[in-house]
Amino acid sequence: DRREIIICYHGLSSNSSRRNPAPPMSVFSALRHLHERRDSLQRELKVQAEFAAWEESCVPSYCHPNLAAAYLSWWRLYAAVALARRHARFDAVLDFGAAVGELRRLLPASVGRYDFIEQNDRAARYLNEQFAGARRETLDSAPAGGYSCIFALDALEHNTDFAPLLARLAGKLAPDGVFVMSGPTENRLYRLGRRIAGFDAHYHETNIYAIEAAARACMTRIDGRQLPPLLPLFRLSAWRPGASVAR
Repeated sequence: DRREIIICYHGLSSNSSRRNPAPPMSVFSALRHLHERRDSLQRELKVQAEFAAWEESCVPSYCHPNLAAAYLSWWRLYAAVALARRHARFDAVLDFGAAVGELRRLLPASVGRYDFIEQNDRAARYLNEQFAGARRETLDSAPAGGYSCIFALDALEHNTDFAPLLARLAGKLAPDGVFVMSGPTENRLYRLGRRIAGFDAHYHETNIYAIEAAARACMTRIDGRQLPPLLPLFRLSAWRPGASVAR
């Protein structure tokens, strides 16, 4: 229910490291934020009327009329930020597959720099309109070793070449940087939920288990969780640079 989703965020953030101390978001504030952003996205982007333009992003999930499906999408954002708060600094952040930048709204005000990679030009324009200081990058232009934290939330499964993509993203991390990623399990329960929600996900090329296995060639896992806890539809994890298995 609503309270469970927000309590999940508090439970993670209460154990945050001293790197990013911040007062926890109240249940009321989190719910208000979620619903205000749903209303804004629906009004400003006309998500339902122009579904094809947004289908490969998380935007339709954020605005889904089924509140359980929508809350799960927002829950992943809260959980990802909580993982990052526990392990990372926010001197310079790269948001890979940023869509319209909803992640940025949940990051601390003290973020030093927020860069993003997004192939959807319409989403990128909207993000830049919302955040004047945000800088759009590409895998080629983003500086090597330039980021203390990189997010790749529900983005890597859209790629067949996710292994070399992970290696390139790992190369963008500072030596003590943290990589936070999430993705779908694609298990039977997930596929059933996807059909009920009305998505076909023809653009999903793999699942989070394969992505995590590939990540071990260039990074080491330091933390993670699955959502919901007992019925894993999605997995989130935090990583540091450096291979954890032999190539």
